[in-house]
Amino acid sequence: MVASSPRRSARPRIRRDYALSALIVAPSVLAVGIFVYGFIGWTLYVALSGWNSFLPDLSFVGLRNFIELFQTLRFQIDLRNTLVFTVTFLLGCLGLGLLLAVLLDQRVRGEGFFRNVYLFPMSISFIVSGTAWQWLLNPSTGVNLLLDLAGLDRLKSPWFTDPKIAIYSVVLAAVWQMSGFTMAMYLAGLRGISDELREAARVDGASEWQLYRHVILPLLNPVTLSAVIVLGHISLKIFDLVFAMTGSGPAFSTDVPGIFMFETTFRGNRFAEGAAVATVMLLMVAVVVIPYLAWSTRAEREG
Repeated sequence: MVASSPRRSARPRIRRDYALSALIVAPSVLAVGIFVYGFIGWTLYVALSGWNSFLPDLSFVGLRNFIELFQTLRFQIDLRNTLVFTVTFLLGCLGLGLLLAVLLDQRVRGEGFFRNVYLFPMSISFIVSGTAWQWLLNPSTGVNLLLDLAGLDRLKSPWFTDPKIAIYSVVLAAVWQMSGFTMAMYLAGLRGISDELREAARVDGASEWQLYRHVILPLLNPVTLSAVIVLGHISLKIFDLVFAMTGSGPAFSTDVPGIFMFETTFRGNRFAEGAAVATVMLLMVAVVVIPYLAWSTRAEREG
C-alpha cells in the first residue's frame, strides 16, 4: 500500500482553515462594506444630486453643490476656523504632552497618580467637557470670578464671547482633553529608549538639552507622526466640543464644517449640500490619513 503524500494531505486542511477564517471574518467585512464604504458611496451620490428640499430629488447635477459650497461665505469661514483650530490644537497637544512625558520620565514619586490625572480627561466625552468649559470660561462665572475674588481683574478675559479669541478658547478645552493622549504616547516612546544610549551621549559630553535635541527627539519622530495623524483626524471632524461649548458663535467665529453640515442637513433639509460638506470633510481627513498609511505600509515591508 502506498502512503499518501504529506503535502497532499496538508492541502485540504489548509483550504479548510482558509475557508473557516473567511467565514469568521465575512460578517465583519460585510458590515464594514455596507455601513462604511456603502454609506460613503451613498453620501457622494447624494452630494452630486439636486436633493436640496424635503422631497427627495436624486437627479444628477454634477459638481454644482460643491461649487456653491465653496462660494458660501460661512463655509469659507469654517475652513479658516478649521485651519486655525488644527494648527493650534496640534501645537498645544504635542508641546504639553511632550513636556508632561519628559517630567514623568524622570521617575518622580507618585508617577502613577500623575499619569492617571493627566489621562483622566480622555475618559470624558467632548459634550461633557464642552459643557464644563462653557461654565468655566463664562465671563461672569468660573475663571473670571476666581480672578475677581483674587483681585486680578487685569487678567479677566471675555473668552468665547469675543469673536477674535473665541476659537482659541475652544482650543484650550480641546488641548486640556487630549494632551494626556500625547503624553502617554511620548512616555511610551521615552521608555523605549535605552539608558545605555543616553549614558553614551552623556559620556561624549552632551548636555541634557543636546541629549534631547539631537538624540531623544529624533528617535521620537515616529511617535510624533502618529500623534499628528490621530489628533489631526480629530480636529478636522470636530463637532461635539464646539457645539456644546459655543454653538458656533459668536458670529460664526467658532463655526466648523461639522456644525455647518449638521444644520444644513437636519435643520435646513438641504441634503445634497450637507452631503457635499461631509464629502469635503472626508477628503480632508483622507489627505492626512492616506499618506501615513502608505508610509507605514512601506516601512513595514522594508523592515
